[in-house]
Amino acid sequence: MADTGGGSAGPGAPRREGEELPGWTRPLAVVAHPDDESFGLGAVLATFVAEGARPSVICFTHGEASTLHGVDGDLRTVRAAELERAARLLDLDEVTLLDEPDGHLGAAGRDRLVAAVVERARSLGADGLLAFDSDGVTGHPDHVAATMAAVDAAARLGVPVLGWTLPAAVAHRLNEEFGASFGGREAPDLDFVVPVDRRRQLDAVRAHPSQAVPGSVLWRRLELLGASEFLRWLVRPSGRRADTTD
Repeated sequence: MADTGGGSAGPGAPRREGEELPGWTRPLAVVAHPDDESFGLGAVLATFVAEGARPSVICFTHGEASTLHGVDGDLRTVRAAELERAARLLDLDEVTLLDEPDGHLGAAGRDRLVAAVVERARSLGADGLLAFDSDGVTGHPDHVAATMAAVDAAARLGVPVLGWTLPAAVAHRLNEEFGASFGGREAPDLDFVVPVDRRRQLDAVRAHPSQAVPGSVLWRRLELLGASEFLRWLVRPSGRRADTTD
């Protein structure tokens, strides 16, 4: 497995098994809040784009409750505009922003969330879904609800789901330094350790000034991850669903 710190595979370095993303052409990322596509999945989405894919995003909420509020203005409007700018910088194909209850996404009705993902995935011809890990990674319940919707939608669609996660050592360090609630995975549970170029992600992150405030845990997380991102199968290409309760 790759180093969980700041190391890079380097340009032209040979890739090992588990370093190549799936050869999806139309991945659909399923997220809870504006900025999840950049702060969490940005480097992975940028890697898909660099490999010729056309990723899209469905975001369930406007994120007005889950905010650091680094700028003035109506957060619903501000965060929608930030998402639009970030999507352009990531070169995403399409972005769908819904209006489910931020902070209470699990109460929105799971069937409705699943139906929204299924409809969007079918209209795009999505051949794989990308989400946060089943524990939500950050400890936010909205992230868990969004991922559950992605996993259930995959069963209807017959497509696999990749979950973005953190190595356990990185999660522990963040929790220790910030009093956060990040979840992480030990090496045997990490199916992909992908070398990434963060330049496009960082541009997209800066398009979210209401959230990318100085001193926030985001910057430390990116520093600790260095030039690698970590993923695990939530639903495998065979259709077998990974254990989402561990």
